[in-house]
Amino acid sequence: MQACVEDLERNGQLIRITEQVDPYLEMAAIHHRVFQVGGPALLFENVKGSPFRAVSNLFGTLERSRFMFRDTLVQVKKVVELKGDPMVLLKTPFRYASAPITGLRALPRKVSNGPVLQHETQISSLPQIVHWPMDGGPFVTLPIVYTEDIDKPGVMNSNLGMYRIQLGGNDYVQDKEIGLHYQLHRGIGVHQTKAHAKGQPFKVSIFVGGPPSHTFSAVMPLPEGLSELTFAGALGGRRFRYTYRDGFAVSTDADFVITGEVLPGETKMEGPFGDHLGYYSLKHPFPLMRVHKVYHRKNAIWPFTVVGRPPQEDTQFGAMIHEITGSIIPSEIPGLHAVHAVDASGVHPLLLAIGSERYTPYLEKKRPQELLTIANSILGYGQMSLAKYLFIMDKSDNPRLDIHDVDDYFVHILERVDWTQDLHFQTKTSMDTLDYSGDSINMGSKVVVAAVGNAKRELGKEVPNDLNLPDGWKAASVCIPGVLAISGPQYSSAEETSKEVKNLEAALPKTLVDTFPMIILCDDAEFTGATLNNWLWVTYTRSNPSHDIHGLDAFTEFKHWGCHNSLVIDARIKPHHAPAVELDPEIEKRVDALGAKGGSLHGVI
Repeated sequence: MQACVEDLERNGQLIRITEQVDPYLEMAAIHHRVFQVGGPALLFENVKGSPFRAVSNLFGTLERSRFMFRDTLVQVKKVVELKGDPMVLLKTPFRYASAPITGLRALPRKVSNGPVLQHETQISSLPQIVHWPMDGGPFVTLPIVYTEDIDKPGVMNSNLGMYRIQLGGNDYVQDKEIGLHYQLHRGIGVHQTKAHAKGQPFKVSIFVGGPPSHTFSAVMPLPEGLSELTFAGALGGRRFRYTYRDGFAVSTDADFVITGEVLPGETKMEGPFGDHLGYYSLKHPFPLMRVHKVYHRKNAIWPFTVVGRPPQEDTQFGAMIHEITGSIIPSEIPGLHAVHAVDASGVHPLLLAIGSERYTPYLEKKRPQELLTIANSILGYGQMSLAKYLFIMDKSDNPRLDIHDVDDYFVHILERVDWTQDLHFQTKTSMDTLDYSGDSINMGSKVVVAAVGNAKRELGKEVPNDLNLPDGWKAASVCIPGVLAISGPQYSSAEETSKEVKNLEAALPKTLVDTFPMIILCDDAEFTGATLNNWLWVTYTRSNPSHDIHGLDAFTEFKHWGCHNSLVIDARIKPHHAPAVELDPEIEKRVDALGAKGGSLHGVI
């Protein structure tokens, strides 16, 4: 990490903040402000209450990530491509000739000692960074969490993941207990289940810092059979060095290593935490880790990021992941050309996809059929299974459409969609643990919108002059062509919403219904329609498809639901929703002072 910081500083991509800064809200606010303007990485040299320096915004731009991995990125892409599809070696042998050698040279290396084992400290001495006012305590936001399979011990069968770690607050005993946030279906959860089934403590090692390639490897979705540690070695240009102490794996190149055990049946309430959907994930019981040791190297640097309403630094993680693995997912799902998890919607709630519709070329009127098969495959694939809304189109309808042009993509869909046939629901199914739009944790629904064929309508771009809203409805705003946001009364119940939709149906003019196939009920139409990102965030984080999708002239036919006119999505805040994260005005004033003349951030913010 020290070498990375020096490299970035030499090349004008890092600045030092010499003033003392408070880890309670202030450090996160500084990071947030600098990230928003595409600024440099930040080295905090004087962290209040801690002897350690901290660094953030390392991955804040795609260009900086490319720069950090400039010596290895091309070869790593080849290794990942080859692992995803070994047949490419036969098709273009010269392009991939060096990839197997790169993989072999990157295998983890066991050593007897290392810099991180030189010193020990305690949890309370680490930077106690609290990001948002309602957070339950300080969290580690860039942890590299390492676990092993008790039935197949050793590094080559290990799991490396990034799961948030709560260092204090709530009922945790300071310096002795910390909280781990992960789901039991993840790799780490499988390891825990196996260890506890044998009645044994579950050993966990948390690496913080070290080569940036280690941090990136913890979030990288890798092809089956490619070890995260091998990938870290290949991306970092240096083999992942490790050893064992007291039965715990230790990354000897890390800046910090926290070791500990999770005992069978032990949990404590973890959270709240301002999360990547832009809301607080609330208190829930999660595994409790009993701290064994906290190691650190000389002059250790503590890396962190800020999690909140997107876009944040994890957006750039996603961009880098796509750059390395962009070709893998389409190659594993027949007929799929591209898929995009939309960051502005919180990533998981909304997927856009492009596929091929080839099942019924003889039909005079195209219908989505192969697209539905592809959609089912997408919703069964890794993290994409967390999606609530999946829109999918036929590539042949617009071969040049870029899936990352979100507004153009929606215009294409909305021009063609037929709400009588193109809606396909999955109800009473799982939902992302961090998504509170369902009426209970982990429970919600999904909807697939598959649209093919020629354009059926011209989309509205302005609020119609003849719009007279019913009592209680305040204002309307166009979000994108074909999407109208309407401010309504505060949400009260599903029954009341049904009545409100009926009232709107009676009041809305035909000119509006014909040109706005999607209507969003919201608390603030001006805010929702102000930017594309606002519309995406409000609509897809505040609605549960089965409960919050309504329609004008709706019908049910043999279990199939649809509507003959506009689709209505109720994206108002409901009583069971988690509160949105909000900046603290007083902390923002302190950040402003750092941007004034003479401050470390002058000329940056």
